[in-house]
Amino acid sequence: MRTSGPADRQIRMTLDITLASAFLVGLLGSTHCLGMCGGIVSALTFGLRADLRRSPWTLGPYLLAYNSGRIGSYVGAGAIAGAVGAGALGVWPADATRWPVKLVTGGFLVALGLYLAGWWPGLQILEKWGGLLWRRIEPFGRRLLPVDHPLKALAFGLLWGWLPCGLVYAALALALASGSAGQGAGLMLAFGLGTLPMLLAIGA
Repeated sequence: MRTSGPADRQIRMTLDITLASAFLVGLLGSTHCLGMCGGIVSALTFGLRADLRRSPWTLGPYLLAYNSGRIGSYVGAGAIAGAVGAGALGVWPADATRWPVKLVTGGFLVALGLYLAGWWPGLQILEKWGGLLWRRIEPFGRRLLPVDHPLKALAFGLLWGWLPCGLVYAALALALASGSAGQGAGLMLAFGLGTLPMLLAIGA
């Protein structure tokens, strides 16, 4: 039986730290969601029948379905980014790519901080590129309105997760550098869970 050595422990510790970082990016950056997604969440809540909005027991399944779909899209995007990053990193020697990857990832996080503080709108360039994809996805969301069943809310959330967002793109930089599809998906799951409290509160 193979025993766990120092290298294995270091890898696990690094992964744990990265997951915690992704969660904190989502949690602390979710104030950005007030402006970006607050209107969407509010419109979805007010679009429900009055009797569904009166009780947390009837409203809750819709809010959880919306956000489960949204986070599910993040996980899928993270798996794709992790797979692409693994393929790109596999072409080059590990020593040659380690520091460039760290610099790029760190640069995205610095850009995110400047973006959220309103000091530098650089990530809006990525949002504009993401808007090209969103214009193709958004019409499918309209077909789900009005949302009158939790399954429709889940489907809407899956589409909503592809809304252009600089915060999401910064988290995807972590997934891109993760080295595998599984780790990329796990990082985006942690990030999505970090955004969950704010968006549930807005919806409620």
